[in-house]
Amino acid sequence: MLSTEGLSCLAALSSQAETSRFFQNGCRGDAAALFEGFCFSMRKPIRVLTVLGTRPEVIKLSPIVRAMAADVRFTSILASTAQHREMIDGLFELLSIKPDYDLDIIQHDQSLSDITTRSLSLLDPILSEHRPDLVAVQGDTTSAFVGALAAFYRRIPVAHIEAGLRSHNRMHPYPEEANRRMISCLADLHFAPTVGSASNLLQEKVDPGSIFVSGNSVIDSLNYVTSLKRASLHNHLPQGALDNHRMILVTAHRRENHGDPLRNLCRALSELVQRFPDLQVVYPVHLNPNVTGTVRRCLGNQGRIHLLDPLPYPALVEAMRRAYLIITDSGGIQEEAPTFRKPVLVFRSTTERPEGLETGGVRLIGQQRREIVCQATRLLTDPTAYRRMRASFNPYGDGRAAQRIIQACLHYFGKAERPQDFVSLEPAA
Repeated sequence: MLSTEGLSCLAALSSQAETSRFFQNGCRGDAAALFEGFCFSMRKPIRVLTVLGTRPEVIKLSPIVRAMAADVRFTSILASTAQHREMIDGLFELLSIKPDYDLDIIQHDQSLSDITTRSLSLLDPILSEHRPDLVAVQGDTTSAFVGALAAFYRRIPVAHIEAGLRSHNRMHPYPEEANRRMISCLADLHFAPTVGSASNLLQEKVDPGSIFVSGNSVIDSLNYVTSLKRASLHNHLPQGALDNHRMILVTAHRRENHGDPLRNLCRALSELVQRFPDLQVVYPVHLNPNVTGTVRRCLGNQGRIHLLDPLPYPALVEAMRRAYLIITDSGGIQEEAPTFRKPVLVFRSTTERPEGLETGGVRLIGQQRREIVCQATRLLTDPTAYRRMRASFNPYGDGRAAQRIIQACLHYFGKAERPQDFVSLEPAA
């Protein structure tokens, strides 16, 4: 017979996955053997393999990877596909994480099929060798989808960080909307950044017990980098470029904006600097040839438009802080900019981040030159309109997402209580 203490410990084993694992491993004997197996599981670290490959993944996963590395209850393994080779190498040192595996999949002008097949074939042997208890992926990249698929093929549970975002248009953004929907079908743990994202999952009949509203870990990273106080934007611009000028920060890289939409944006920026002599445009250009070729052809000789290589993350954070307004198709910047109370004009026709729209600090402006110019001009000339777009709070996180995610993983394996959900509340007036 088990003691009262033993029965209490056994009752704490709330995870169905953990319970079934004991029985599958032969713990079918007496209660003492079952209890002994349970106690061993409580001491054994949880082996988590995290898969990443792009700059946003490194930024958003680094707080979680650091938290696991500092917790004796976890063994953390990090695999990088290096999908964004030139844009991530410096980030690892900055964010104090280091890949255990570098798959180095990058090839010239690689296709989505190339990324998928190379990543899958190189990840599978790592899963076979380490047999992790959990595979963690973030967001909606091809690396994330392949990480989830490889884990599923090995019957390993999947944790999806930043789950539940939906544009409800399978082709916008492409292929991200399809990737995140497919990851949701494969995931066992769903870390939704907001209540709205969790609601999307519930509408798709995802098990409510597997959904945790964590907040977005990008805010954890933003706070971490801000605390480092590494101002460096001046290293990337001509001396005095921003003195007595208003700056527009521009980023654009999504596949649905390649071609005519990107040319429309370039024409709009050219028109804006001609209209406003006090304006400077800072545009870190994505390294994708479909982006950099178009942008440099259209804007390469324009005065007061600074075409830069992708900025180191601290410099990008500083650029967001110093910008007068931001034009972007980046999901991460939509999440980060409200922290600095900067108006964001989203160079897209849809967004899977409606919370920013609801604060009033983010606005969809489509992909047409005239509308881009109109919306930017309004903010540059109307102080009242500008004040209305300075979000009073950030709906995406409070800087404690990694803490909630760690707690939820422990809960999944029967080692902790379920964490409280993040709820974004607008501060009282």
